[in-house]
Formats: sequence, C-alpha cells, structure tokens
Amino acid sequence: MTNVDRLPADLLKRKAVVYVRQSTQAQVQTNLESQRRQYELVNEAKRRGFRDIEIVDDDMGRSASGTVARPGFDRLVALLCAGQVGAVLCLDASRLARNGRDWHHLLELCGLVEARVIDLDGVYDPCRPNDRLLLGMKGSISEFELNVLRMRMLDAARAKAARGELRISVPIGYIWHRDDGLGLDPNQRLQEVIRLIFARFGELGSGRQAFLSLRAEQVHFPRPTDGRTLTHFDWTLIRYRNVISVLRNPFYAGAYAYGKSGKRTTIVDGRARKSYKHSKPFEEWEILLKEHHAGYIDWADFERNQKLLAANAYGKAGDVKSGRGGRALLAGLLACARCGRRLSVAYTGRIPRPVYRCFGFDVPQKCVSFGGSRIDAALGRELMRVVEPMAIEAAVRAGQMHMDTLNEQQRIIELELQQARYEATLAERRYAACDPDNRLIAAQLEKNWEAALCRVQTCQTHLEAVCTPTTDVAPPDFAKLAEDLDAAWNAPGVTMRIRQQLVRALIVDIVADVDETAHEVVLTIHWQGGQHSQLRICKPRTGEHECSTSDDALAVIRSMATRWSDQDIAASLNRMGMRTGQGKTWTAHRVGSIRRVRDIHAYRSAEKNGEWLTMFEAARQLGVTSHVIRRLIKDRILPAEQVMPDAPWQIRASDLRSDAVTAALTRKHRPCRNEVEGQIPMFTEVSEGGAQ
Repeated sequence: MTNVDRLPADLLKRKAVVYVRQSTQAQVQTNLESQRRQYELVNEAKRRGFRDIEIVDDDMGRSASGTVARPGFDRLVALLCAGQVGAVLCLDASRLARNGRDWHHLLELCGLVEARVIDLDGVYDPCRPNDRLLLGMKGSISEFELNVLRMRMLDAARAKAARGELRISVPIGYIWHRDDGLGLDPNQRLQEVIRLIFARFGELGSGRQAFLSLRAEQVHFPRPTDGRTLTHFDWTLIRYRNVISVLRNPFYAGAYAYGKSGKRTTIVDGRARKSYKHSKPFEEWEILLKEHHAGYIDWADFERNQKLLAANAYGKAGDVKSGRGGRALLAGLLACARCGRRLSVAYTGRIPRPVYRCFGFDVPQKCVSFGGSRIDAALGRELMRVVEPMAIEAAVRAGQMHMDTLNEQQRIIELELQQARYEATLAERRYAACDPDNRLIAAQLEKNWEAALCRVQTCQTHLEAVCTPTTDVAPPDFAKLAEDLDAAWNAPGVTMRIRQQLVRALIVDIVADVDETAHEVVLTIHWQGGQHSQLRICKPRTGEHECSTSDDALAVIRSMATRWSDQDIAASLNRMGMRTGQGKTWTAHRVGSIRRVRDIHAYRSAEKNGEWLTMFEAARQLGVTSHVIRRLIKDRILPAEQVMPDAPWQIRASDLRSDAVTAALTRKHRPCRNEVEGQIPMFTEVSEGGAQ
C-alpha cells in the first residue's frame, strides 16, 4: 500500500460501507460471479485497515437509472450525512449510480465528510480536484454506457419487429410456433369462442350487448391460471373485458402491431418516475404489418368494428349510436340538418313521452325540437311499407340465422363437453398412477377426479337442454310473421331495443329538420344500399296532444247521445273495446266530460216522444222479459236498429203492434222456434177433440 493509498487514522475509526447491487432479478439468480466479487470487497476493506464494516445489499434486483426507489442507497446517504462513514466500497461506479443526479449527490456528501470512494482501481478523495474530476468522468461514462446499451437493444428490437419476427406477447388465440412463427392456437374450442364473439358483435352492433348475450348463454372464456402466462388456462364465465379486448386487438385481424403503448415520465419527490402501458392513438403506432398471419376477421371488418365502438361511446357526438332501448325508437340515429349534431332525447310529461331536440354548438337556444311519438309511429309504418315486398325472403333468412345461432351454441357446448371428458380421463389416469398407500396424494387426486366428473355431468345436462326442444315454447314461425308485419312489429315480446336494431339494419342515417311554414317535421332517410327518401310528418297544433279521444269513439257518442244515457254510451264503448285518450275504460262521468268539451247534445228523458224504445222499455210495454224481446230480434220477428255493433238496440214503438210480434207472443205450450220452410214436423198437431 503506497502512501497515497494510505488512509488517515480518523477515517479508519469510522465505518466502511460495502455497497452491493444488481440491476434485475434475473441477474440476481444467474450472475452469481458478480455477486461474489462484490461481497469480496469486505476483504478489501479489511486490507485497508477498517474494523467496522457494513454491507448494504438492500438494492439487489433494482435499477440505478434513477426511476426506481433504492432503499439501500438511501440508507448509505443517511449514514454519510451522519458522519459515520469513512469509505464507500463498490465494484465500479455503475454499481453506485447510473445517473448523474445520484452520483454527484453522493460525491458531494463524501466531500463534505471527507469520506473516500474505493473501487478495484484505487482510492479516491472527492476533496481533491483531480480525484473529483476522475470520479465525475467515471459517473458520466457509466450513465452514457447505460444509454448506449438501452438504445442498442431498442433499435435491435425495433428492427426485428419491423420484419415481424420479434416474438412479443400475443393475445389468447395465438401461439408462437418454433418453425412457422405466429399462428392460430390449435385448440378448436378456443377458436370457436373467439369467432363467436365477432359474430355476435356483428349481429348486435354493441360490445356490451354482445357480452350480455354470450353471458346469458353461459359461454366460457379462457383465463390464464397464474394470471400472466398463457401456458395453462382456466375456463370461466365470459366477462366484459374479454369481449372488448378481443374486439379492439388488431392481432385478431391478421395484423402484427408493435409500439401500441408508450411510457410517461413524471417527477415524484424529486425523482423521475416512469409508467408504462399507456395506449397510443391508432395513428401513432410504430409498426403495423397487415396480413402478417392468419386472422379471425379481415382488416376491413376490424376498422368497421373500431368505428362502431367509437361511435357507441356514451355522451360523445359523432356517428350513429347503437340501440340502447328506452321509449324512443330513433334515439342516437337522428342528425340535425342545421348544425350536424346528433339529436338528444328528453322525456317530458306526467306520462313520460320522448322529445327529440338539438342544441347548437355555440348558441344556447335549440336548433330543432319536436315530439317523438308521431315521428316513431310514422317511421315504423314507412319501415313496414319498405320491408313488405321482401318479407318472405327476410323470413327465410331469419329462420336460417336462427338455426345457425342454435348450431353455434350447440357446437360450443359440444367442445366444452369434449374438453371436460378429456380432463376427467386425465384425472382418472393420475389417480390410477398414484400409490394407494400415499393417502395424502391419493385423496386429493380422488377429489380432482370427482370434480372433473361433475363438470362432465354439467356439460351433458346443458347439451341435452339445448338439443331437446321445449314443448311449452313453440319455435318461432317466421313465415307467419312475414304475412302480418304490423303484428310482428307491435308484438308484446318485441322490445324497443329489438326495434332499434331492426331500424339500424335497414337505415344508415336520418337527417331531421322542421319546416316552420308548413308546420311539418322533414325526415331525410338514408337507406342501406344508397337509396334516399323523404318523409314529412305534421307537427301537432297548439293544444293538440296524443291523449285526444279517437274519431270512432266520438262518432259513437254523437250517434247515441240524443237517444241513450251516458251510462248506456259508456257500456257500449267498453263492449266495443274502445278506450279514452289516456287508455282508460269509459264511465258515465267521462262520457259527460267529452260531451261538454265537444258540445254534444245530451240525452234527456223528458224529450222522448215515445217513438223509439229501449229493449227494457219494450219488454215492460208488452209485459214480457227482456230475454223474449232479444229472442224476437234475433229471429228477425221484431225490427230493431243499432248505431254500431254491440251498441244498445233501438226499437220503434209501432213495430210492437205488428201481426208477426203478436202471433209470436200468443203461441203457448211450445218453444218459440224459427219456422223453416219445407220442413216436416216431427209431431203432428192433435186437436182437443181427437182420440182419447
């Protein structure tokens, strides 16, 4: 040891700190020689004359780039600030720091307490300018070396990815083959589930609706057993994140994508903190190789799916939204002809009714606003008119699609049963290969076998339920529905969401405007296939509303008001199945209210002149029951009139004195039957003086 390397006696009384660090956990496990060399610095400290030696190895597996917290380095700094350290020993400068901030901060503290920095090349005194310069150069070289190594690795990975040869992690449904590169997973069940997701999204046009449909059918999706690697799967009920991840990943469209996410750097407690996996916009992806491998869909379908998913985003202006149900048929489909924005839907009134309205970009007032009930009804009639010529063809296509859906569901369950049987067979072989005397292992294998058999039984039951048609529920008759489209459109089981999906299947877009002069709503309909048509619907006048009484009911009330009481009119309207404007049954009070509003003359018994009688009045005048009068009317013996079918009978008083009525009432001791011309009686008439 030369005089230059000799340390002062007061420094030897302090503590020598041996700093040990490796950058990654892989280096901790594999680079054992580096660990051994760093721990051997304890002998170097003893050779230098230190008696109190402390090893700081809290940072094993942590990077020194400055983006990761290092508790060991922080403890070293605390010891330096306390003046307890006489020398810091490290293998080289890169072990202490890979960034200038930590390195120069350490040198500054060592200079303040006159501590030395010792490596395999010698002893350095940060208080001396030459040593300080040499240490600064070593730190800069260490930082520069890290950047050079990082850039080399990133450039090499990027170059390999540009050729599509970089084996990055791939989504479920793909694997890297040893010789063929990227390809489909050979698991047929896995392929069928992924294809089913794309098919269901194409039918429903919404990721959430596709998820709910698959969830209702108890479709399972693979999940990595350990949550990370894709070597072993556990099949669990499908989740929403599974559906969205499949729909948004370009790998399923046969495209190789690299650089889809980036990193962000923030300053936390004076240190740079980097976070990764931040998605980039589609235009900022570094590498995108189309038709790189076999895909579940083509690239055109992928782009169409992305546009549809973006348009379905809640609360965002843009393309046509998917059908979400509710009371409005055209929610998310109407566009304003004045500003181009999508019309929103509001529900007003005690009985909520939809109102379509549009607020402009910069103006607070509404562009257009109109009620939705008439618009929805008119568009529904227009839709049925357009569909009617091709109803039979659509019915046949719907039947085929229904059968395809049932076959897909059955195919998924069959593959699930096949895998369950394989797992049960595997569990049986494992149990048979186990030593029976090893009860601890045999008991667990027996439980696994029993659980596998239960899964097989569950799959068989599910398959039988799908294959066996339910006798209580008849299969849909699409041909019959095609004959009466209005009944199919207004059927109780048809929800508003289904109607919205049907509208979107036939209509691309609808541009709405209001003609203030004609007081009409103008709808320009863009049909699928490029055809256009215009529909004009009258807006309700001031005071006009959807709860008004129908014209048929008013006609009945006007016809019966001068001859019948409000009670009789209400009973007649109820028998004819007519309802009030609010959908309620009729009462005498409601009939009276309508008459007063419409200025219809009321029924007054004092004004009756006896020319027309009711059935009850006619029965009382003849001294018979109402049943006899009804029988005479049915046999067409007594003339009578009705304002409308099921209305009360009106009988002229003069007809009660006719010969036919008198003869029918004088017949005694025999039922009143119709006389059929030419019919021979079964019993001959017997006179009173006949044979005894």
